[in-house]
This record gives sequence, C-alpha cells and structure tokens, in this order.
Amino acid sequence: MKIAALAERTREVVATLGRIVVGKDAVLERILAGVLANGHVLVEDYPGLAKTLIARLLAQTLDLGFRRIQFTPDLLPSDITGSFLYDQREGRFEFRPGPVFTNLLLADEINRATPKTQAALLEAMQESQVTIEGQSFPLEQPFLVIATQNPIELEGTYPLPEAQLDRFLLRVGVGYPDADAEREILRRRRERRTDAATVPTIVTRDELLAMQAALENVFVSDVLERYIVALAQATRSDPRVALGASPRGSLAVLKLARAEAAMRGREFVLPDDVKAVAVAALAHRLVLKPELWVSRTTPAQVVETLLQQVPAPVAEPS
Repeated sequence: MKIAALAERTREVVATLGRIVVGKDAVLERILAGVLANGHVLVEDYPGLAKTLIARLLAQTLDLGFRRIQFTPDLLPSDITGSFLYDQREGRFEFRPGPVFTNLLLADEINRATPKTQAALLEAMQESQVTIEGQSFPLEQPFLVIATQNPIELEGTYPLPEAQLDRFLLRVGVGYPDADAEREILRRRRERRTDAATVPTIVTRDELLAMQAALENVFVSDVLERYIVALAQATRSDPRVALGASPRGSLAVLKLARAEAAMRGREFVLPDDVKAVAVAALAHRLVLKPELWVSRTTPAQVVETLLQQVPAPVAEPS
C-alpha cells in the first residue's frame, strides 16, 4: 500500500471514531499509530473517559475480532489463555482456546488481576503465541492488546511490573473533554436515542496488515537514528531516573515515528515525528528515584525536559 493511501485511510478511521468519541482526535491518532506499528497500547486514565469504548469502536472500524476481559483478583491465567478439557465423548483432552485468541484483546483494568494472571499475557504480547502444557498455539495476525488501568483506587490492585510495562509500545491518557465537547457528547447521545454506539468498518483486516507492512518503507535517516538513541541514552544518565529506557524503548520511538510520518502522508521521518511520540513511547519505561515523589515529578515531565535538552537534528530526506 502506498503511503498516501495509508494516510487517507487513517484520516477516515479517525473521522469515523470522532463521531462517537468527541474532541479526542489527537488521542485516537496516537492509539491508531500504535496499531499501525503493530504494538500494544496501555490507556491509563480516570473512569468514564471512553477507554473501553475506544477499543471496541476501533475493532469495528478495522474489522478485527474483538474480545474483552474484565481483570479481577480472582481471574486465573487459564481464563485468558484457555486450557485442556477432557472430552468424555471422544475420550481425549481437547484444547479450548481462551479470549486471547482474537485480533484485538481489551484487557480492562489490567492492574486489578494478580501478577500471575498479568504474566499470562506476556508470552502472547511478545511472541504472539500461547504455550500450554508444552504445546504452543500461534495467535492469528494481527494480534493487539489494548489494556486499561485506573490511576485511582489503588487499594487491592497490583501495579504492572516494569517487564510488562515495557511490552506496551506506548501509554496514553484520554483526558476530560472541554465544555463544548461534553455538550456535543450529550447532543449526539440524544440524537442516537440509545446508549449503544456503533461505527462502520472502514479498513479490512487485510488492508490493515498491508498498512502495517507499508511502514517498513518509511525512510529514517542516520542522523535521526542517532537522535533517537541520544534520547534513550539521556533517560539512562538523567540524575532523576533510577532505571532508564531500554533498547526496546528506542525501537518503540522508531516504530511510532514511522507511523506518525505515514499518517501525515510522508515517506520519511522528521525530528518533529520523533518529538511527537517520545513521551508516549518512553515515559512509562522510566523508573524515577523514590525521593522525587516529594516534588511530584513524573516520567512524562522528565522526557519532556530531555526533548528540550537533547539537540534535535535538521534532517533532510534522501
């Protein structure tokens, strides 16, 4: 697929989702960039801000199989992956696949499940397969996880370990709508006359795979690669940071910058593309020093500071 066609299709998808999710085009574009880069997305924000709705509508517009898992403390790993059950009629054990066998999996409130259950997603997210009792079962492509978590009500939750946070290509927040957008939400609900909201399919599954493959043709210059590496290196040497971004973080910036450029209709990456995705790609990978809680410094603020400190190149496509 040509980049110009990819850009046009992504605009159609964002416009379609924007009919229901009002005033959040920038968030929708960032999540869609993660999908194009074939990565998993962590959506972290307060209740009632359409996190679950965005995932469900995205699956509809992209013609993806969709399953939702509500994470709770009593959820078992087999509730996600599936298990072998004995078939009395056939006299043998038969594998019954779990909800992870889909294209887009919504892991709702992922931090409410125990670490053992959270870990059940690790192999699926990294290897696109599930191994049960020594047998491996590949997952159909594309396979994407959109996980949500609530930054409040932390009692009785299990924060995601760094190893699993690192599996998410990016982390985004939705944020509250402004007054005009919230009034528009009410108006559109009145016009729909129902709580249910649906959107048409805009991109087929095969088209999405072609769009993901097209990102490999987006050019990244040597000077931009050095810039991405310099940003990642800066997170490791910053005195506020106890644990900086790994090379997986550098790769995340590269993938998302390519997606950002393609969505703008360009076949080459600019420094502005890197800056646009750096916070979403890197902030959740940083572990700050404990004493910084007094100043309420956040990883996102650290990345934003580094974007100002690390010199950005003037890149010319070639």
